[in-house]
Amino acid sequence: MAKADINFEKELWDAANELRGAVSENNYKNYILPLVFLKHISERYEIVHEELEELMKNPKSEYYTTDKKEMDYVLEDKDEYRSRNTFKIPKTASWQYLKDNAEQDDIKVIVDDAFDAIQDLLTDYNIQLNNLLPRIFVKSELSPKQTGGIINLLSHPKFSEKENPESDILGRIYEYYIGRFAMAEGSGAGQFFTPGSIVRLLVEIIEPYKGRIFDPACGSGGMFVQSLKFIKKHGGNKSDISIYGQEMTAQTLRLCLMNLMLRDLSFDVKMGNSLLDDKFPDLKADYVIANPPFNVSNWHPEDLPDGDPRLFGPKEEFTTDGSANYMWMQTFWHHLSDTGTAGIVMANGAMTSNTRGEKNVRQHMVDHSMVDAIVRLPDKLFLTTGIPACLFILSKNRDGRDGVHRERTNEILFIDASKLGTMASRKLRVFTDADVSKIADTYHKWRTIENGYENMDGFCKAATIEEVQKQDYKLTPGIYVGTEAEEDDGIPFEEKMTGLKNQLLEQFEKSNELQKVIQEKFKRI
Repeated sequence: MAKADINFEKELWDAANELRGAVSENNYKNYILPLVFLKHISERYEIVHEELEELMKNPKSEYYTTDKKEMDYVLEDKDEYRSRNTFKIPKTASWQYLKDNAEQDDIKVIVDDAFDAIQDLLTDYNIQLNNLLPRIFVKSELSPKQTGGIINLLSHPKFSEKENPESDILGRIYEYYIGRFAMAEGSGAGQFFTPGSIVRLLVEIIEPYKGRIFDPACGSGGMFVQSLKFIKKHGGNKSDISIYGQEMTAQTLRLCLMNLMLRDLSFDVKMGNSLLDDKFPDLKADYVIANPPFNVSNWHPEDLPDGDPRLFGPKEEFTTDGSANYMWMQTFWHHLSDTGTAGIVMANGAMTSNTRGEKNVRQHMVDHSMVDAIVRLPDKLFLTTGIPACLFILSKNRDGRDGVHRERTNEILFIDASKLGTMASRKLRVFTDADVSKIADTYHKWRTIENGYENMDGFCKAATIEEVQKQDYKLTPGIYVGTEAEEDDGIPFEEKMTGLKNQLLEQFEKSNELQKVIQEKFKRI
């Protein structure tokens, strides 16, 4: 079933509004998303339970039996469910049970008890999933009526995975809420939410078909989910990818783990500060896809060990306490395999920053042919920050050895996408499919052996490393693709200022004349 067939935004926001007054908007997600997750786990169990029943009725199946005891044994065997990527859910933790008791005065206790039962199953399965579903309803300000109201709204048939098996319905509900909550939260939400059109663009550029995908600033897991969608779209298999992530906020990590479990993805996601406490020191990933927090200051580079293997040179010269942007770059590069590629969302300032600890890293990256492409993004793509952004594509796969991509060690592709995108609302711009294709196709044409690429004034230019060095290592696409030439008309500032001054004095004179005319007319009245 196509995504367009199911529109549920209104119903979902109605469900969130059940919380109004009892819970602040930036806490909505902590109540609604665990319920969405419980519903998913419960529905998965029901689907597998029904599959097992059908198998036992089918004479052609190895499960076929008419023995009631054997049937009960199979249906109660938790390993049968685990082998099918789900859990055997106790009746009192099922969505049906919550729905049947939604009008009860003790529904908050019933929900928290259901969370406890499922939490035990999760912890038993994987210790990383500990504390995924804490008891939060009983101690909340929510009334039993509000709690039941959310359960009833989420019980709508259009929100059912069983009713809409091909539509990733609960995953989409989850994404919708994370996006809406990001709007409600303002700037604080940027840490766990990257707008879908940016993530989609990154994934289309990087093309993570198979291998290890790593996001050391994984937030709520959007990069991983979009990678899965890309693989499905291109007929790949999700079992061909392994997912690794790190996230420093416990609450956001919970969102990420639930998000990945909704998609039945295998993963290893750990908690910690990736800059100072890298939990995957030996991981070499085929793809690094990330949107690290921009311009983080006071991140304590002095706490890095002197011989940190990620650093390109001495700590004092290759880090700065003023911004962690280029420590992230060094981290991403360190984690790439010999043929790996990284796609990173970065603050625009990183393209030109002259702070020693940042410029040294950027200069090293250009001189050592680490930068594959730079994409300048338009404004208003983020709900949660006004900081303009760009994409850095780094690659260890620039020498043409893989037989698919051409040798391009002496080039950097610059794309200025600042004029693309469509305003979805007064505050938010999104990329259309055509925008995403235009940018990604330009990059792919440039790097492949067929090389159908051509420079396009104002949009893209393959510049040599020498050209970038001559521009003092500035990586702003406008310098290379020609838009800056249009914006700068070439008239020296002094000449321009004289012209403007003369124009202003002329206008003052006209204004004085006009004033006299008006005064004369007033006298006649």
